[in-house]
Amino acid sequence: MGDPFGAPAGFDFMITVVPIIIVIGFAVVIGGIIFSGVKHAKNASSPQESTFAKIVAKRMDVRHHTNHHNHGNDGIGHMSSSSRTYYYITLEFENGTRREFLDVKNIYGLVAEGDSGYAATKGEWIVAFERSVG
Repeated sequence: MGDPFGAPAGFDFMITVVPIIIVIGFAVVIGGIIFSGVKHAKNASSPQESTFAKIVAKRMDVRHHTNHHNHGNDGIGHMSSSSRTYYYITLEFENGTRREFLDVKNIYGLVAEGDSGYAATKGEWIVAFERSVG
């Protein structure tokens, strides 16, 4: 049976559950932004270390994002999309361990798999690579 004032039976559900879902969604988005900021700050404040290493792999991660925009009630709108490419370089250190680093200084195109030299890293970032000669 519905509301005594004539509201449909599902109306109570809409009033109580939808705001909760919106708040949870908002909290997830804000939490993601905070997590991303904390992670960036942690990497930025990490000490820079220079270690001899060999580049054993390179990879790209392309992320796409699409937005649908409506203009008023006429249903006419447009869609926009964007993409961002993240570049990663995997280093193998002299003790045999391997670790992947995010390229934040655009060195991806300047190095090749098999190159050896001194890699400057800062947290999860690779910030420089000086190839050894010989």
